[in-house]
Amino acid sequence: MRSPPRSLDWTLRALAALSLPVLHALGAGLGTLLAYLPSRPRQVARLNLALCFPELPRHERRRLLRRSLAETAKAGLEMAPVFKRPPEQAVGWIRRTHGEAHLQAALERGRGVVLLIPHLGCWELLNLWVAARYPFTALYRPPRQPALEPVLVEARTRNGTRLLPAGPRGVRGLRHALGRQEVVGILPDQEPDGSEPFAPFFGIPAKTMTLAGRLAERTGAAPVFAFAERLPRGRGFALQFLPADPAVADPDPETATVALNRGVEACVHRAPAQYQWTYKRFDTRPDGARLYPRGKRGVRRRLQRRSRRH
Repeated sequence: MRSPPRSLDWTLRALAALSLPVLHALGAGLGTLLAYLPSRPRQVARLNLALCFPELPRHERRRLLRRSLAETAKAGLEMAPVFKRPPEQAVGWIRRTHGEAHLQAALERGRGVVLLIPHLGCWELLNLWVAARYPFTALYRPPRQPALEPVLVEARTRNGTRLLPAGPRGVRGLRHALGRQEVVGILPDQEPDGSEPFAPFFGIPAKTMTLAGRLAERTGAAPVFAFAERLPRGRGFALQFLPADPAVADPDPETATVALNRGVEACVHRAPAQYQWTYKRFDTRPDGARLYPRGKRGVRRRLQRRSRRH
């Protein structure tokens, strides 16, 4: 694995030297700017919010879009100190936890825990916190930008996390970790490869992974949802742990994926602006149609049609 470019390393170190309130203030300003300028993240987030919250009045959706882009920018900037500062310093930003008893009760069952971590808040910081307290294993998929790979690997393993390559070997490693009564981390809201089923996510069919349910069903591990919620004005983070519906481990893939997406929705409703709405969650459609247009005009026309229906 090659070293990251010096320019990237210098940029991360420079940003890591700033305080969290300053980084979040910069992120809020950048995100507000993105909300008014044509860009691909703005287009995708706008379409996703229209799909998932059709009941919201238009002015409330516009407000949620602005807040969402601000939180997305904060998430990007805060990665620098999370990656480059000493792990205990970054973990010190976690001011409180809610529902940790659900995680501890799941571990006491003696079958391990499948920790379901949606793209909500600061998931990288949550990883550091978990690895500092429990044996923690997660799958690893190389990023599309090769320059980011060594940065991500170093950041995610420096607090004891064991990374495994995505694929059959990695899945076997997760099963072995659960056999040792450990915690394994799964990102449940990424669009999976292969012929995975579609399940409703905010009422929209979304291609949904079966891995989390299969692991829980075959090993007896307890599924638990978790995310690190960003507190206002750079004051830190609050960890949230929520028990998962036992149906996540149902042997029927359709039942399991419906329960999985319902659990992600429950997390998102607690901090809707902090979800990664810029991700093309509905990129693959059951009928093969293209949902995310290439140009701005296509997005505008689609939104206009949907707003007229509602």
